[in-house]
Amino acid sequence: MTPILLLHGIGGASWAPVLPALAPAPVIDWPLPGFAGTPMPAETSFAAWADLLRLHLDAEGLSRVDLVGHSIGGMLALDFALRFPGRVRGLVLYATTPAFGGRDPAFAKAFLAERLAPLETGQNMPALAESSIRPMLRPGTPAALVDLAVAAMASAPEAAYRAAVRCLTTFNRRDDLGRLAAPTLLVAGEADALAPPRTMERMRDAIPGARLAVLPGCGHLAHLEDTTGFNAAVAGFLRGLPEG
Repeated sequence: MTPILLLHGIGGASWAPVLPALAPAPVIDWPLPGFAGTPMPAETSFAAWADLLRLHLDAEGLSRVDLVGHSIGGMLALDFALRFPGRVRGLVLYATTPAFGGRDPAFAKAFLAERLAPLETGQNMPALAESSIRPMLRPGTPAALVDLAVAAMASAPEAAYRAAVRCLTTFNRRDDLGRLAAPTLLVAGEADALAPPRTMERMRDAIPGARLAVLPGCGHLAHLEDTTGFNAAVAGFLRGLPEG
């Protein structure tokens, strides 16, 4: 079976509730460089990350994978599929956008200042995780899954988090969406303010043959907020792809 490679968001990996639904396909939870004990790369950019991912696949002897990317991980999945189309059988772009939101450099500057302000004023990553992740999850999300998401972000090295936030502001693949060759599923949370459904609808319309699943009531972490709905959409899509 085609292996499934998961790419997490800036908050780190919290994929545990998703893994059983992907069985029996082999699953690779690939941390962004600098996260989960991996060394910080010499360069933090989408091009450098894509090259490191390609090298990882080569080292593992994997010719093709299915990519599932969340948030900035979705941006990397999109970038990788455009750079190395022969290496991707299927693509799931989850709670992500085709470009950083603001074209004005002042927007990027303000975004960075806001995202990094807690660290600049002395908060550490565990404190930042508590203040940013818990409010992001909709009421009724199981406490164990909320704790999982908080712990994932709390364990992220500050240097890797800072570098990823800066990298995020450089992304723009909006004009390349029509070149995507892999079958593509987009997954959006109905209430996600970071990757709104209307943005992902336009993204779907620009990608040949793409589909969009919108999960009712969910925000940016729909795989935790509605694990059943998320798993049904993603696993159903991947199982419907032809092997070979």
